[in-house]
Amino acid sequence: MTDNRKTVLSGIQPTGHIHLGNYFGAVQNWVNLQDVYRCFYMVVDYHAMTMPYDVKKLRNSTWELIYNLLAIGVKPESLFIQSLVPEHTELCWIFNCFCSHGNLSRMTQFKDKSQQSKESSKEDFISVGIFDYPVLQAADILIYKADAVPVGKDQEQHLELSRTIAQRFNNQVGKEYFVLPETLFTETPKILSTADPSKKMSKSAGEKHYISCFADEARIRKQIKSAVTDTGEATEGMSPGVENLFMLLNGSAKVNGNQSHLDAAAKMLKDHEQGILKYSELKAHTADAIVELTNGFKKKKDELLQDKRAVKDQIKASSAAIRKVAQETVKEVKELTGLLNVKY
Repeated sequence: MTDNRKTVLSGIQPTGHIHLGNYFGAVQNWVNLQDVYRCFYMVVDYHAMTMPYDVKKLRNSTWELIYNLLAIGVKPESLFIQSLVPEHTELCWIFNCFCSHGNLSRMTQFKDKSQQSKESSKEDFISVGIFDYPVLQAADILIYKADAVPVGKDQEQHLELSRTIAQRFNNQVGKEYFVLPETLFTETPKILSTADPSKKMSKSAGEKHYISCFADEARIRKQIKSAVTDTGEATEGMSPGVENLFMLLNGSAKVNGNQSHLDAAAKMLKDHEQGILKYSELKAHTADAIVELTNGFKKKKDELLQDKRAVKDQIKASSAAIRKVAQETVKEVKELTGLLNVKY
């Protein structure tokens, strides 16, 4: 049966962890898109190599992230590991020959990642991979002829590079072979650190700045109870800390389908407008909603961990199935560019 849905592709770095900022900012969107699009979701372990890393930790973090994504609701048939589809790197090399040095030099994230690499490795070393990874990213997208890519504003420039490479390739071979992928902007709330609402929730900032989707209930309640609401500075309307708690409450309640939490949030919003909101009440409801959400994730993950081998076999199988799509694209690309395929 032919799948006539449009194709969406996205990737995530194998850090292993998924916190509420990741979930509400990206992964929840992945889950929802599966009902509308033909989706390819990958754990990008090739990309993880561009920064200083530990070999054993990379492999373990890759599988840990797989368990977490499945527990949160990503379908196994949509999920694969990038390095199990080596055609990505083959297409990347071909695309290197259709991408100018100037295109890559203008990538705004190169300077930031270069600085991070120096700080991480404690030496003056910047891998070529940091400079070239936007070309691999273009290969990731175009190898599946993705119609759309869900991106944040910080990645919009990289998607534009993918379009530039695709157009240059099409012009060179005299055929509109590659689809020019569109940006898929969806409503993705920016979740802030409960310890410092001036920063977004991030694992790199330290443990108190993020809440894991698989955290213990006691830890979640402690972090929400100690969440910063008002910083003492005069602000018009709702402070970032209070707004962040409302986003966590409403977001969790919507996923849970818990109408009582949504009703409580609506009432407390009116209380805030009237200047009578009790922060302790807001924090209690927020903690309850998050615990209810994460308990579902943890239950599903516990089931998956009962048979790790089955999960790994399943993802290897999905990666192999998805690889067939990539292999067909590379075969066609080699024909169009004058390279030799095995049949020669």
